Amino acid sequence: MDKKIDSIKHHFQASADIKYKLSESAPTIANAIDCIIESLRSGGKVLLCGNGGSAADSQHIAAELVGRFKRERDALSAIALSTDTSILTAVGNDYGFTHIFTRQVEALGRKGDILIGLSTSGKSDNVKNALEKAQEMGLHTISLIGNDIHCPLSESSDIIISVPSSDTPYIQEAHITIGHIICNLVEEYLSGDKL
Repeated sequence: MDKKIDSIKHHFQASADIKYKLSESAPTIANAIDCIIESLRSGGKVLLCGNGGSAADSQHIAAELVGRFKRERDALSAIALSTDTSILTAVGNDYGFTHIFTRQVEALGRKGDILIGLSTSGKSDNVKNALEKAQEMGLHTISLIGNDIHCPLSESSDIIISVPSSDTPYIQEAHITIGHIICNLVEEYLSGDKL
């Protein structure tokens, strides 16, 4: 029993240490928030994509923006590109899995919109391809990755938010924390609180 308790305490401490180190990225996260606010204020939208746990995080963040995070306010335009199974399976079947997000960016994205790509490894081909397409189309691109800042996603990202870890679960925990920070501050600003 003591071993389990020690393991639980270790996980909390390790996760907290990574998030504390991540606080050094506050200026980069603030830059991403400013970019998102500007897009939404101009009638743009936020698109998000990722695989597995990152797909779930994309859906979570989109839900917080469309619904609400902490306060009542107008709905904010956000779409997780991992949610439409008919599109995912049709595009995956006809074009290949590496294009499941690219085709949606092409269909839904407009100049000035935001695409946020999440990948713990930074090597997800379908996310990288979507970011490349988004840049070609004039969308602003943001990537949430692990500690490999020279990963393929970085090459197609205007803003790179890197978590100082190579451990997938800890990176995912940090990504959703970053997502909550973004949702909170975007919501506060667009609700009239000037930050």
